[in-house]
Amino acid sequence: MADVGAKGENEVIKGTIENVVYYNESNDYAVLEVSLENNLLITAVGTMPIPFEGECVVLTGKWGYHKEFGKQFVIESFEKTLPKETEGILQYLSSRTVKGVGPATAKKIVERFGEDTFEVIETHPEWLADIPGITMKKAAAISESFLEQNGLRDVVMFCKDYMTIPEATKIYKRLGSGAVGIIMRNPYVLCEGEGGISFTQADNIAMSLGFEPDCSYRVRSGIEYVLNYNALANGHTCLPKDKLIAAATETLGISSEAVRQKLERFIKLDEFSEYSIADDKYVMTSDTATMEDYLAKRLIHMDSRAAKFSVGDIESIIENLEARIGITYERLQKRAIYEALVGGVMIITGGPGTGKTTIVKALISIFTGLGQKVVLAAPTGRAAKRMSEATSEEAKTIHRMLEMEKGNDLEMRFGRNAVNPLDENVCIVDEASMIDINLMQALVRALKRGSRLILIGDANQLPSVGAGNVLTDLIGSGAIRTVCLTEIFRQSKESLIITNAHKINNGEKPNLASVGGDFFFVSRGFERDIPSTVASLITERLPKSYGKAIKDSIQVITPSKKGFGGVEALNTELQSKMNPPARNKAEKSAHGTLFRVGDRVMQTVNNYEIEWTKGYSEGMGIFNGDIGTIESISFENSVMEIRFDDRLAKYGFDLLDELELAYAITVHKSQGSEYPVVIIPMYSCPPMLMTRNLLYTAVTRAKKMVIMVGRADMVMKMVENKSEILRYTTLKERIKEYFERA
Repeated sequence: MADVGAKGENEVIKGTIENVVYYNESNDYAVLEVSLENNLLITAVGTMPIPFEGECVVLTGKWGYHKEFGKQFVIESFEKTLPKETEGILQYLSSRTVKGVGPATAKKIVERFGEDTFEVIETHPEWLADIPGITMKKAAAISESFLEQNGLRDVVMFCKDYMTIPEATKIYKRLGSGAVGIIMRNPYVLCEGEGGISFTQADNIAMSLGFEPDCSYRVRSGIEYVLNYNALANGHTCLPKDKLIAAATETLGISSEAVRQKLERFIKLDEFSEYSIADDKYVMTSDTATMEDYLAKRLIHMDSRAAKFSVGDIESIIENLEARIGITYERLQKRAIYEALVGGVMIITGGPGTGKTTIVKALISIFTGLGQKVVLAAPTGRAAKRMSEATSEEAKTIHRMLEMEKGNDLEMRFGRNAVNPLDENVCIVDEASMIDINLMQALVRALKRGSRLILIGDANQLPSVGAGNVLTDLIGSGAIRTVCLTEIFRQSKESLIITNAHKINNGEKPNLASVGGDFFFVSRGFERDIPSTVASLITERLPKSYGKAIKDSIQVITPSKKGFGGVEALNTELQSKMNPPARNKAEKSAHGTLFRVGDRVMQTVNNYEIEWTKGYSEGMGIFNGDIGTIESISFENSVMEIRFDDRLAKYGFDLLDELELAYAITVHKSQGSEYPVVIIPMYSCPPMLMTRNLLYTAVTRAKKMVIMVGRADMVMKMVENKSEILRYTTLKERIKEYFERA
């Protein structure tokens, strides 16, 4: 053992953790009291994930001196093992590391089993029930907790140089107690599933274990990584074969011929799927191919199997409804009602103010009158709430309607499916442009035979955040009945939001000169002035004109994350002005973001595990784009409580990397939502974001007022840019194929 008094020398010391003085879960920084083999108690500081009292440690590092706390051992690397001596085992269990075991219970267990305690807990937990006060149920719970801690420790220790603790925890939950063995056989399994790490991280582990650069495990994972990262993450469900090979070659750093040969082999083994469109070949994962093919086949089948009505019957139904409610439907509205009654699948699309809600109300009345059970749904909670308010009927999120539940692999599962279909005969879904391929196939799978599916949406808005271009593909196939509403009704023509939205969509210059009404433009020649102007509007000018309550009705929507008018700059400015620090407001830093009680935050990925309560009911799942407010931060319990509308969710600190501030959000994240007041910064940003449909989507998120802030020339630049981001999919062609066969 090196001299403890020496300073600045590399050392290896062995001991037992006597006390965890401090531990920061966000960065794994720990301050520990460690008892060395000669019983000398020293302070060790540094990065050590999940330290527990009683653990045996081997620490490598240097001695240093802290001006306030004195001599410390600064940890550079470490190893941890469970104690083997009776005294250490008792200390470990007494520290409440294992759920259900406190000091008293620990003493009883160790007195009975001594140095065999851990083996008994792991392999013969039923023996614990011989101890007074421990039931068979409690014994099983103790064993489960011990195995979880032990397995998690093994994974964390094995992966500590390659990933974060939250990532290692997700891997343990997915792979179980044998995770280390599985990883050593094929590290690339770590890339798979919802809790997967990046290909680069898995590749680093594989290289350290001696895997060859061109081994099949690596090439297969590299191709899948390109399809998931370059394709699915950017909205594609497939990639042209040559583009895929080129991207995989660059990622893997091996020859393109080696990638091509292995890809051909993987396709023959059905590990990937190839689909031809004209003379071009596209490759996708087998799961995605199955989804698109199923969806195409099922939609064509549904359309032909729904109960049909004669032309005369439909005309009579519409006339009776008009007489009963005292209105006359416009020509295209009648056409939409007609198509909904003729077939099993149809689409109603159109911009704001074109009467989509009027048609939905008519269809609800008609189908209910015919004895059909109708269910209304939308992709997001906000869209469902808006649908309920517009129709005076209950509308659910698609996830709730399908009775979402969590599977063992952390991926979404639905209680409603082909085996247990929905009870309703007619399903009307709003904001259909937001539905990605995964959710669409789950929805269609849950519809019983003979059901009708009516999709309502605006095809000119941005496509879904998730993979696919479902609504556009369905319309583009020419095989699904579609009615496009174009007439703006009289009351809607009075709104500049609606008329300007249609002008933008038609490539015309919107009216920016209005000084009254519901659409305003605030000019700022210097983009650096945008954040302060937006903050002033929210905190001073608008409350002065419309009352303080308006502050909670405003959402800033911006094209980009970067730049003077981007999400990052705006959130920094707005947090400081709208929710400044205060003595009674707890704060928590995570992934470079400071979260404070009272902050508006957004969930950035789908998480099917997060539990929430709503009054006396409870459920699971917070989804990409959901916006809430931080109500409390508990450092004692490492939990943040966030209210999403009427749902209160609890976030462990390990989940904070899924959140970001939401005083300002991107246009993409605003899809499916509607806000009373929308402020849109207009500034220079990447050309791919300066598009007409992005601006159109932003404007149509507003219900009562739009305020643009910035440069007028940027408005016209976006209006004139009709380009849309290309999405590679095979759904449209598959629908055509099945339609022609039918």
